[in-house]
Amino acid sequence: MPRIVGVDIPKEKRIEISLTYIKGIGRVLSKNILDEADVDTNIRAKELNEDQISRIASVIQNGYKVEGELRRMVSQDIRRLIENGSYRGMRHKRSLPVHGQRTHTNARTRKGPKKSGQVGRKK
Repeated sequence: MPRIVGVDIPKEKRIEISLTYIKGIGRVLSKNILDEADVDTNIRAKELNEDQISRIASVIQNGYKVEGELRRMVSQDIRRLIENGSYRGMRHKRSLPVHGQRTHTNARTRKGPKKSGQVGRKK
């Protein structure tokens, strides 16, 4: 498996798709990176030579925030919202949906499994 910016990308897939396994790179950005690095989008990742891999890696490192740096930025943004005491920060702190979704019946992904209380219990 070729290793680009610390991520093993699948070798059997086309390089355009393989690059999307790196956090922060989608299909469009992958195509832009390959165009900038002057690499064909249709070749498989296993067919890349060292020169092409190094060109792709240098384009990614010089122009884009991916993987660890991106995760760090997102967590800092969330921490800043929490420290400010903003509405969005409070929602993050309480593990509730942040973007205005309904919470009366749904939001189980964010809130976790149901916490059954005293309802229906017999002594």
